[in-house]
Amino acid sequence: MSKHIFVTGGVVSGLGKGITAASLGRLLKSRGIKVAAQKLDPYMNVDPGTMSPLQHGEVYVTDDGAETDLDLGHYERFIDEDLNKFSNLTSGRTFWNVLQKERNGEYLGSTVQIIPHVTNEIKSFIYALGDKTGADVVITEIGGTIGDIESQPFLEAIRQISHETEREDCLFIHVTLVPYIKSSGEHKSKPTQHSVKELMGAGIFPDIIVCRSDEPIEESVKAKIALFCNVRRECVIENSTVPILYEAPMMLQEEGIDDIVVRMMRLGGHESDMREWKAMLYRAEHCTRGVRIAMVGKYTELHDAYLSVNEALKHAGWAHQASVDIRWVDSETFREEEVKDVDGILIPGGFGSRGIEGMIKAATYARENGVPYLGICLGMQIAVIAFARSVLGWTDADSTEFSPDTEHPVIALMPDQRGEIPKGGTMRLGAYPCTIRHGSMMEGIYGTDSISERHRHRYEFNNEYRNVFEENGMKMAGTSPDDHLVEAVEIPEHPFYLGVQFHPEFKSRPNRPHPAFLAFMEASLKRNEGC
Repeated sequence: MSKHIFVTGGVVSGLGKGITAASLGRLLKSRGIKVAAQKLDPYMNVDPGTMSPLQHGEVYVTDDGAETDLDLGHYERFIDEDLNKFSNLTSGRTFWNVLQKERNGEYLGSTVQIIPHVTNEIKSFIYALGDKTGADVVITEIGGTIGDIESQPFLEAIRQISHETEREDCLFIHVTLVPYIKSSGEHKSKPTQHSVKELMGAGIFPDIIVCRSDEPIEESVKAKIALFCNVRRECVIENSTVPILYEAPMMLQEEGIDDIVVRMMRLGGHESDMREWKAMLYRAEHCTRGVRIAMVGKYTELHDAYLSVNEALKHAGWAHQASVDIRWVDSETFREEEVKDVDGILIPGGFGSRGIEGMIKAATYARENGVPYLGICLGMQIAVIAFARSVLGWTDADSTEFSPDTEHPVIALMPDQRGEIPKGGTMRLGAYPCTIRHGSMMEGIYGTDSISERHRHRYEFNNEYRNVFEENGMKMAGTSPDDHLVEAVEIPEHPFYLGVQFHPEFKSRPNRPHPAFLAFMEASLKRNEGC
C-alpha cells in the first residue's frame, strides 16, 4: 500500500508548491523509491481543457488523454514518470462524479453531503493513483491557498486519510511565504504562523514547513517558525530562488528534505544518486554558445501558455551547450523585421482563427529564407497552408477551423466513413502511434520507423491534397499506422522544415531532451554559426 505526502500552500499563491513536490519526487526516485504524483485543483471546471491559456497557462496532456494542469508537466519533467488520468482532479470533476452517482442511485437514497460523499470521492481518487501505479509514495499537491473556501473539501479529505493510515504512512508539507522587509532589513515569520494556524484549524498539522524567500532566512527566524508552528528546527526548510528551475532539487537536498522524509516515513531505498541530474545542471550552467528562437504565437502575453515548449527548447539547448534566447512574437501583429535576426522559428499549438495570418507569414518567411522551422500541432497546419498559398498558388487555401466555407481547405476535419465532414469534430487526445517514412528527415531524427507521441487537436490534413503536396516538394514524413492520418510533414530541400501534428514538448526531459527539439536546435545553431 502506498504512503502519502500532501503538499499545501499558504499566505499567497504561486510560491512553487508544484516545484517543491516535483523536486521531492526526483530526490526520492534518486534513492530507488517508486514515486507517483498528482494535483488536486479547487476550481469548478471539470478539467482545464476549456480554460483560456491566457488565464491558466498550457493544458498538459498525459498518455491516456487526460487534459490536466500544467504542474503535471513539472512532475513528469522532474520525476520522469508518465502520469495518467488519476494525476489531476478538480472540484468540478469531483462534484460531477458525485452527482452522477446520486442520479444513478448509488447512494441508496442517502442525503448527499460534502462529508462523507464528496470527501470519499476525493479520497478514492487519491488512493486510486497508488493502486494503479504501485508507487511506494504518492505525492499530492493541493492547489490554491489555505483559507480558500473551495479548498476545504480537499483539506478535509486529506485529514481523513491521515486518520485512516499509520503515522509513518502520511506526511504533510506546508509551503509558505516568509517576506523580507527591506526597510527593517529582516524577514517576518508572522504570515507563516497565521497560515499554519489556519491549517491546524482544519485538523492538519504540518510535519515540514518549506519557507519561500528571495533572501537567505536568518537562523533566528527559522527557530521562531519551528517553535510557534510546532515542528522540529530541522523541518523548517528554506526554499530560495534559484537561477535555473532544475536546481531546486539540489537546493532542497542541501536543506536535508529527502533525509527527513525518508526517516519520518520509514522508507527504504538506497543512498541518493543525482549524478545524471548534476551533469545536466553542469551543462546548463556552462553554456558556451547561444541561439535565438522566435516563438510566434497567439498567447505570448502569458509565457506559461507555452510552458512545455519553452522547457523543451532549454533542454535541447543545454544538450548542445547553448543558452536559448526565446523571442516572443505576437502573431496578431507579426512583422518580418521581428524574425530577420533569429536562428530558428517555432510555431506552437493553439485553437481558433485569431493571429493565423501572422503565423502563415512567419512560416513562409522561414521556408523562403532557409530559417529552421518547427511547427507543432497548429504549427503543422500553418506550414501546409503557407506552402499551398506560396508554392501551389492557392491564395485562398485555409483550414475549415479558420474559414469553414473556403474553396480549398488544406487542413480539414477528417471525413467519416460516408465521406462527409462531421460537424464540430472530436478532439484527438493522448498517445497515438506514428509510422515514419523510410529515408525521411524524421527517420534520421528519431532513429526508428515507429514512434508514439501525444496529441491534442481536432483537425487533420486533408488527404485529397497529399499527392499534389508530394509532387511539389512537401513530403508526408509520418502517418498513422494505417496511413489514414498525416502526422508529420517536411521539406527535404530545406535546412530544417518540420511540422508535426503531435506535441513533442510533452515528452521532453531536462536530462533527456526530445529528438525533434534536439534536431531543431542543431539546425538553428548551424545557422547561428554560419555552418
